[in-house]
Amino acid sequence: AYPRAAMINFGMHCHLLLPDLFWPERDFPDIYRGLDTPALERLLAKGRRHAAAEPFATSAEAWLSERFGVDKQSDWPAAPYCLLADGGEPGLHHWLRADPVHLELEGGRLVLADSGVFPVSQQEAESLADSLNAHFSGDGLVFYPLRPDRWYLRVERAPALETTALSEAAGRSIDALLPRGADAPYWRARLNDIQMLLHGHAVNEERERAGKLPINSVWLWGGGTLPQAVPAPFNAVWSRDPFAAGLAQAARVVARDLPQDAEDFLRACAGAGVDLILLDRLRAPVQYGDAQGWREGLQQLERDWFAPLLDALRQERIGMLSLHALGPAGALSVEATRGDLRRFWRRVKPLADYA
Repeated sequence: AYPRAAMINFGMHCHLLLPDLFWPERDFPDIYRGLDTPALERLLAKGRRHAAAEPFATSAEAWLSERFGVDKQSDWPAAPYCLLADGGEPGLHHWLRADPVHLELEGGRLVLADSGVFPVSQQEAESLADSLNAHFSGDGLVFYPLRPDRWYLRVERAPALETTALSEAAGRSIDALLPRGADAPYWRARLNDIQMLLHGHAVNEERERAGKLPINSVWLWGGGTLPQAVPAPFNAVWSRDPFAAGLAQAARVVARDLPQDAEDFLRACAGAGVDLILLDRLRAPVQYGDAQGWREGLQQLERDWFAPLLDALRQERIGMLSLHALGPAGALSVEATRGDLRRFWRRVKPLADYA
């Protein structure tokens, strides 16, 4: 994707993957008013910019799949890779993520809340999954709650089903986001069965008595099987995202937890090679329409990541920095070297101009 980078002996090439760097609503320009992001604005101005509207450019799952050479099946196959990262063994089975969610009726629409806004214990997850497994034992469906907030569903055959990633459904009405495809009627009926079963479950009755949101459905997404081989486009991946970690593991790439900030990253990294850092701090505020939370998150990224990495680029502690901003309309990618920072004719503009 960056042939110029491959021709330069520049030490470390650092990629930042940034879902929702720009607020998705274009009719809300005032959201950028008063933001103090000089490092980010300088990188966007001085670097070489490339905009893309291809399907792989609109979500982290799609972007990661494209970079690791993973083909789209019915979905981008997030489930088997996340399962791998969570310590499971995908084998040759077909897997779906089946994450616990809360559906709330708002103005005649069912709106989804994911586990990022409510707590789930491992004991609760296992109790709910046990009931689901008992109910669906005759259908060949097996639920695995490997993590309280990440459940997996193993099916006997790959369904003709296209789903919507949880990151794209959270905080939204699910009416237009339910499973699609030839097998959709069967799976929508199973989702109705799941909601009926969970509605009166003892776990949810106890949660409601405690003032917690009930777990009244699961969200199916990311179906697929694990390919035999995955190329390694990076030397290391730093992330909180299980899909990114699973892809790295499958490609035999070092997978590390996301550091606290850029200085921690620079102390811990190898100092050479190509590293990917997934910064998803802005994803949840965008999902739930939290404009103030998005602004605060962007200021935190400026302080903890953009400013220190800009300084590291100036000091040649890293040789190249690439930013990949993902949103509903596509991606804006920017690559910058120390030499690019000296190009005075590339004027720094306000962040809103790039949005």
